[in-house]
Amino acid sequence: MVLGSVDFVVTSLSAAQAQRIALSAQGFGRAHPATTGIRQLASTIERLGLLQLDSVNVFERSHYLPVFSRLGQYNKADLDRLTFANTSRYIEYWAHEASIIPLSTLPLWRWKMEATKQRHLADPSSWVHAHSGMLDWLRAELAATGPLPASRIEYDAEQRRGGWWEWSDVKRGLEFLFAWGEVVSAGRTRFERTYGLAEQVLPADLLATSVPKAEAIRELLLRASRAHGIGTASDLSDYYRLKAVDTAPVLRDLVAEGELLPVSVPGWETAGRNREVYLHRDARVPRRMETAALLSPFDPVVWERSRALRMFGFHYRIEIYTPEHKRIFGYYTLPVLIDNRIVGRIDLKNDRQNRVLRVQAAWNEAGMATGLEGRIAELLRSAAAWQGLDEIVVVDRGDLARPLAAELGLPVVPWVRSVPVPQEDTVPLDETVPTGETVPLG
Repeated sequence: MVLGSVDFVVTSLSAAQAQRIALSAQGFGRAHPATTGIRQLASTIERLGLLQLDSVNVFERSHYLPVFSRLGQYNKADLDRLTFANTSRYIEYWAHEASIIPLSTLPLWRWKMEATKQRHLADPSSWVHAHSGMLDWLRAELAATGPLPASRIEYDAEQRRGGWWEWSDVKRGLEFLFAWGEVVSAGRTRFERTYGLAEQVLPADLLATSVPKAEAIRELLLRASRAHGIGTASDLSDYYRLKAVDTAPVLRDLVAEGELLPVSVPGWETAGRNREVYLHRDARVPRRMETAALLSPFDPVVWERSRALRMFGFHYRIEIYTPEHKRIFGYYTLPVLIDNRIVGRIDLKNDRQNRVLRVQAAWNEAGMATGLEGRIAELLRSAAAWQGLDEIVVVDRGDLARPLAAELGLPVVPWVRSVPVPQEDTVPLDETVPTGETVPLG
């Protein structure tokens, strides 16, 4: 391990060093390229290993944001061509939640596809047993027509079956076949996924490739440890949503092989005891971290909320599932990363019709954004330019709103709550925690 220019065996790292390691591994701390093309986009996806998909579009769809956070302004159409229109390089699967992944990594998920299928088939109460006819019809339909979006298949089902099946059954059946690997994504158009039989979309050699479960988990854990740089066993397992019972022996093997180095980080203890923390052997420990970024709620830096709290002292929940009168910070707040700290959160809305970036709320994270308004304002200008917007409007909500507006040279717009607060309601923090944080894809 190299810290600066001195080689030595690392056994303990400070919390600040852990922050810098994690951010460096995620691609932060580098100057944005003068121009961003396919090569830079592909390199970013390879570094992260995946881009999580989410349908919320109030500011921008989630998978576009990690690239913007790391590379600055770029042409979203380039990313669409690279990921959705080019199935020779990328494809979708449940690799964290629904995610874009390099096509070459799809065989690492064969074991999960087969295990999922066998679990469903073994459960007498599973939807698939009552709808086996639907599954057979979907297979035959795709075999006859080639890849199609769900809306077209639903229409065909309605026309040919006379309303025998519900449209929702078509989508549900496709998702079962997708989880099993029988059906794969053949790209997206206007964010609607196109479904095709695996043999219609995948190269024959890839279709025939299957990686044993133990070997696949080893490779996925290596990829997770490179992407995180440093993390607990749960951090590394969560990156690809692997089960602890499967990853624990593999982590021990990776330590024995020298791929991972066990270290301790003060402040990461649990109930007074040290946590198992693993450092990837090639991780860099920058002396400084200079970066500024708006993060997606589904960025790997913050997607595991317990890691965000442990690493940055940042308690984060998106409030899209919280009734409006109970929201504390806003509908879809983006964490603000400055250097190695998360210093605030900003609720952004893209008013596409009026070409306005609306700052619905801006909050200072325990005083950390003080004196950083200029850098945050520049982030907002860059975000507006990236989205092709002409104006920024700042609503007077949150303790960072007025300083930001002043930095931007703008007046604040009064905040008007659109839903009255019931007299008996209080807003304890625990009530803002949603039951689930990923919006199902349509």
